[in-house]
Amino acid sequence: MLQWQKEIDIETGGAGLYDITDRVTGMVNSAAVETGLAHLFCRHTSASLLIQENADPDVQRDLVAFFKRLVPDGDPLFVHRSEGPDDMPAHVKSALTQTTLTIPIARGRMALGTWQGIYLFEHRTAPHRRRLIVHVAGN
Repeated sequence: MLQWQKEIDIETGGAGLYDITDRVTGMVNSAAVETGLAHLFCRHTSASLLIQENADPDVQRDLVAFFKRLVPDGDPLFVHRSEGPDDMPAHVKSALTQTTLTIPIARGRMALGTWQGIYLFEHRTAPHRRRLIVHVAGN
């Protein structure tokens, strides 16, 4: 079984969904695995990963709006504010989503659905550099 791993940095401009499908696809293609798994890991506690619709940008806008309403910045419930009013809400949003994704590889390609894209979900309002590990295993 072949195993391949690489770290990538994603620059964000603040809260929102960042389509990383093309970058991850390129990395998976470089691994030259015909059948296997692509595993992504976000090395942060205030950002996460999603597989979501990539056809209509309103989907991303609505997801961001929903999470802002669900866990608003500056909520007086939270004590942890070391890095500002969006600090603890970012951790909660990350806990409600996921920091890992596993995607099957079939016939040398990630087996994403027609309208599926891979997104880094930045939960902080300020720009950040996020580091992901992409690990590919298979034959």
